[in-house]
Amino acid sequence: SCFFSGKIDISFYHPVYSALIVFNETRAGSAMHSGERQVNFFIHIFTDLKYLFLIPRRTIKLKQCILTHMIKCIVMFSGGLDSTIAVHVLKSKGFDVLALHFVLPFYSHVGYSHDKIKKKAEKLGVPVRIIEEGEEYLAMFKNPHFGFGKNINPCIDCRIHRLKQAARIMKEESAAFIATGEVVGQRPMSQHKEALNAIEKRAGLRGYLLRPLSAGLLAPTIPEEQGLIDRASLFSWFGRGRKPQFAYANEHGLDIAAPAGGCLLTHEGTALRFAELQMNNPDFSLSDFKLIAFGRHFRFNSGARLIVARIDEENVALEKLLETDDYFLMMTDVLGPLGILRGTCSSDDVQKACGIVARYSKARMQPLINMTVTHKETISILNVKPAIDADCVACRV
Repeated sequence: SCFFSGKIDISFYHPVYSALIVFNETRAGSAMHSGERQVNFFIHIFTDLKYLFLIPRRTIKLKQCILTHMIKCIVMFSGGLDSTIAVHVLKSKGFDVLALHFVLPFYSHVGYSHDKIKKKAEKLGVPVRIIEEGEEYLAMFKNPHFGFGKNINPCIDCRIHRLKQAARIMKEESAAFIATGEVVGQRPMSQHKEALNAIEKRAGLRGYLLRPLSAGLLAPTIPEEQGLIDRASLFSWFGRGRKPQFAYANEHGLDIAAPAGGCLLTHEGTALRFAELQMNNPDFSLSDFKLIAFGRHFRFNSGARLIVARIDEENVALEKLLETDDYFLMMTDVLGPLGILRGTCSSDDVQKACGIVARYSKARMQPLINMTVTHKETISILNVKPAIDADCVACRV
């Protein structure tokens, strides 16, 4: 907000152009009413064509003139320490921050409310938009231009994919730029200077991608060049150490969450499950892909795959991921894990799958357990013996 009387320069910015409005006061003539001053308006629109627009001078009532303009920006917000600091830095400088949080396909449309990220944004005093990813992400994952990291993490392509979506939102919201919590040298695959430049270029955000935590180590962005943000007030953090981040968080009273386990795609166990899925089902679907994040996995000789939930949240997820041809397995008389049996299978496979599901229930010590099996329009009850550990291990993925 700008309240002024007399001579003042006020700048307005747009993601495509910047408009600099200069108010030049001149002394009021005797014919002007009290409280009025004659002002020259010069509006410079800087575009690729360098157009200059001049609005003739006119009289305005300065006592009544109040200009209000909060510049909006988008911050890629994971909820981790670095992106939290990026949000805090920009909000403290007066920007209207919109936090943008992306959810991997595994956790999209399977019953998660994402309350944790909502509460983190609320504590920072900013709105958050949550984007649950699906088929578009899978298409990128199946053919990443920059390949995978140590496991099945397409970090650079993932970043580009998300920033392209953020760029569209930037235009929709008339935001001036996009910011991230990236730190140069923190991650070996995606946060060295060459990778950061490639990401910015391929995302179509050349000059509009600000990294406030390492800005001093990178080329100035357009918002910095325009004076929209003071480059000298940004940081030059480098490397994998977190001391500067912890110091900043403590100074400003920010929550320091315990270090997370990282992206699921960087985990060795996830990579092994995916390799097994790709070998047996090369034309895997989005639902197949999402299932690798949940439960215990078993592969039968017929090629059928069984997934058994471990906790109640996974029960909810399995129900959401159930497909038409799947066998849906559940305990009949007691609460317990749910199971999905997917693929071509025999009646023996169904019986075996029910026994494995029963093995991971609280009723596993009973000699026989009733299991309800739903397949398409058919519902049947099978009385099965819980599987022994050796049988489970033999087909465990």
